[in-house]
Amino acid sequence: MNVNMNIPFSPPDVGEDEINEVVAALKSGWITTGPRTKKFESMITELCMSERTACFDSCSAALEMTLRMLGIGEGDEVIVPAYTYTASASVIVHTGARPVMIDCAPNSVQMDYDRLPELINRRTRAIIAVDLAGVPCDYDRIFDAVRSRREMFRPKNKMQEIYDRVIVIADGAHSLGARRNTFMTGSLADFTAFSFHAVKNLTTAEGGAVTWKRRDGLDSDELYHRYMLLCLHGQNKDALAKTRLGAWEYDIIEPYYKCNMTDIAAAMGIAQMKRLPQMLKRRRELIGYYDKELQDCGVAMLRHYSDKEKIVSSGHLYMVKLPGRKERDRNEVIARMAERGIATNVHYKPLPMMTAYKKLGFDISDFPNAYRMYENEITLPLYSTLTDEQAQYVMSCFKKAIAEI
Repeated sequence: MNVNMNIPFSPPDVGEDEINEVVAALKSGWITTGPRTKKFESMITELCMSERTACFDSCSAALEMTLRMLGIGEGDEVIVPAYTYTASASVIVHTGARPVMIDCAPNSVQMDYDRLPELINRRTRAIIAVDLAGVPCDYDRIFDAVRSRREMFRPKNKMQEIYDRVIVIADGAHSLGARRNTFMTGSLADFTAFSFHAVKNLTTAEGGAVTWKRRDGLDSDELYHRYMLLCLHGQNKDALAKTRLGAWEYDIIEPYYKCNMTDIAAAMGIAQMKRLPQMLKRRRELIGYYDKELQDCGVAMLRHYSDKEKIVSSGHLYMVKLPGRKERDRNEVIARMAERGIATNVHYKPLPMMTAYKKLGFDISDFPNAYRMYENEITLPLYSTLTDEQAQYVMSCFKKAIAEI
């Protein structure tokens, strides 16, 4: 085995198919939001079995525009896990609403579903659940919690009247292609935001999308139009519509935002979508190999797949805990892996440990389970272009590193 391997943490899986699609977009003369973006949206809708999809330039934009579309702002609260990346919570702050953080359940990266009902009050407008590592949350329990506090909900606008309860939003940045029971991510929550950032399973370099479920009283054409207004300055015609003969004139409905996806990005996404089943299959193979290699090493691995396929992860992150170890031990393992040419990571440093959220009054002492998940967690390289030889090297080095501390 090559003892001088250099293994990055999460490089993109990009090949000739993506290059050819992007070149075709460039040659078409249409590179901003246009026909390829619309095609990519349709492909996402088909994969997710959702009602419809709107694309944006990031998952963060998809989340924030969803909150704004729902009329969430000053005086409102949105529940979000403490154990997540900042994008899940910063979008709440952007709208003027208040993030209300929920701790992990004991020995879990997912929120404490038992505590969820007690956090819902008359100011609660939405819950942002996070499909960490690509494993879908238990949306049945989330909706049970919402229904148990339904009498407290007072809608403030037409969209909130349609739901007449706290709205469930999935941060599915990691979970495109995953499913729970017979439902794909994208059709589990009321709204689901996906990320196509460079490190994600499917990438458009930068990009995101939101899907939504069918609901009585919800006009999907109107909702899609509203999303397009939000992401294109409130302009009632996009650039493609304005190219039609005599159709130059447009109106600005509201002074909104600029966060649309380009056709160049969508072209890359179209190629990636065609390859997604094989990329997810490779991730599952690698997870199976890692799980087998580490089963007797005294570590705890995040479970990605359940018996009888009730939960099928997208296999985005391979998260390992070192039971009984502290931060310094975990950091030493990271350093020793780096010395052997292997990049690793930590998912995540809880939000209450970050300066921005400390300033908002959050304290990690209020989220003990999140801290315990973080203090000895390490994430190993996992991506569809990782070879068998590289995976063997990762396992060999990781076993040595944990044995040395």
